[in-house]
Amino acid sequence: MRAYQILPGAGIDGLQSVDYPDRELGTGEVRVRVRAVSLNYRDLMVASGNYLVNVDESIIPCSDGAGEVLAVGPGVSRIQVGDRVAASFFPYWHDGPAAPDKVRHALGGDIDGMLAEEVILHEDALARIPAGMSFIDASTMPCAGVTAWNAIFESSNNIRPGDTVLLLGTGGVSVLGLQLAKAAGLQAIITSSSDDKLARARELGAAHTINYRTHPEWQEEVLRVTGGTGAHVVLEVGGQGTVNRSIASAAMGGSIAVIGGVSGFGGEVNPASLLASARRLVGIYVGSRTMLEKVMRFADGAGLQPVVDRVFPFEEAQAAYRYMESGAHFGKVVIAVGE
Repeated sequence: MRAYQILPGAGIDGLQSVDYPDRELGTGEVRVRVRAVSLNYRDLMVASGNYLVNVDESIIPCSDGAGEVLAVGPGVSRIQVGDRVAASFFPYWHDGPAAPDKVRHALGGDIDGMLAEEVILHEDALARIPAGMSFIDASTMPCAGVTAWNAIFESSNNIRPGDTVLLLGTGGVSVLGLQLAKAAGLQAIITSSSDDKLARARELGAAHTINYRTHPEWQEEVLRVTGGTGAHVVLEVGGQGTVNRSIASAAMGGSIAVIGGVSGFGGEVNPASLLASARRLVGIYVGSRTMLEKVMRFADGAGLQPVVDRVFPFEEAQAAYRYMESGAHFGKVVIAVGE
């Protein structure tokens, strides 16, 4: 079977299609025919060698994939042949709070991921896809969907209908976060440098949109449109270039969910900006398989269809990476694997 491999740090040109050897299934293992893989900013970090872990050998990249079960190994009881499944970002984090043993490996980061025609995973790393959800839509959920779900509903401080969520940019996490917030009766504010993308965000239900080129002190605009209250949850994806503005945008008692570092990690945070207003900085490290099951059920029940900007064929994986790198996308970039 075919798979893509990359040596972290080799760049997008280092992403190469190879013939990957088959192997027998071990105890508890499941063979999955992959149908769709979605890309995340993290996949670009792996390609550039800027991800949080060091790997000195080639791996199959990408954490997010969905497909159907072809075969099961000895002792498998949760999953059956023919099940439609999505893989959990952390194959050992099944439920409960994060712990070092649960996040010791991540698909497509330090172990083989999903950008292949077939993969073998332990049954406990798989979540069943709801009947009404396509493989493409399910493939957007393991990282972006779970991260947004965790930030808004699991790790926030008692979010309630009518509360406000601030989303930075129009990448996969932010757009899925917008859709989840809208479906849950929350008010969403989203930022971008593109008026066209902001118009699309309004079509998805954003209550307010802010062009951060037009409003470089965008935290002041957040406070203005919320009548001085601020956002109850902020999905902070920018890193050192935005974190202090995100804190200033948050409501008293609100949560700033630190998700990524597009502008790099580092910078200084004044503790007084948190103490006086009881704001909380919360690190979001994707989430568990149970969270994946929850967000897929919620999306299916709400009739939420993730925004997919473009779908590339398996043979054009490098082109999909380059499109993702360009920043032209709105929502998710997906690679279809087979028919």
